[in-house]
Amino acid sequence: MKLALFDVDGTLVDSQNIIVAAQRAAFGALGLEPPSRERSLSIVGLSLAEAFTVLAGPKAPVAELAEAYKDAFSQLRLDPAHEEPLFPGAEACLQWLSGQEDLVLGIATGKSRRGVSHLLDRHGWRELFTTIQTADDAPSKPHPAMIRQAMEEAGAEPRDTIMIGDSTYDMQMAKAAGVMAVGVSWGFQPVAALKEAGADVIVDSYPDMMPILRDFASIPSRSAV
Repeated sequence: MKLALFDVDGTLVDSQNIIVAAQRAAFGALGLEPPSRERSLSIVGLSLAEAFTVLAGPKAPVAELAEAYKDAFSQLRLDPAHEEPLFPGAEACLQWLSGQEDLVLGIATGKSRRGVSHLLDRHGWRELFTTIQTADDAPSKPHPAMIRQAMEEAGAEPRDTIMIGDSTYDMQMAKAAGVMAVGVSWGFQPVAALKEAGADVIVDSYPDMMPILRDFASIPSRSAV
């Protein structure tokens, strides 16, 4: 069985504006200076406690920041100005992959299970993913536990697993788990950082990813979208 794992924020979903706004609200609620936009996005992929430890330091009120962030995120999600659109080609890619034999899809994300549940409902993806690993289920990236648990659930070996993400944490996690690491250039971290973190290949669009996915899944090119 082949397993294609996807990160969410910065890979499938363009959530940068709501993430930055929620971080600023969280810091503001506690009377702290918020980080720059670039620094805010640099930690996307980490679980909340780890993310706020990096942003504010180990002596900061990390638990309070995380709770304030979750509250702000929930409120901002109700505002159409903070829509989280899919990246171009993401839906078509997932639907194509879901129709292939001997291949299953999974998610490995720093989002909470509640956040992923909202995403699944919004896009009608409840039946699309065989395994879903979140910040509630495993240590934060780049620890390889998410991928290892996903492989166990899907019945896949490392040689039959691919991790697709936009952050250094995704690439490092993939390398630690012994699976192929595909970095995407449209996310929240620089391509140079992804390469340094161990990306096996970098793609610039979902259509550019299709030949890699075909080779990975041993699918004839004529069956591609």
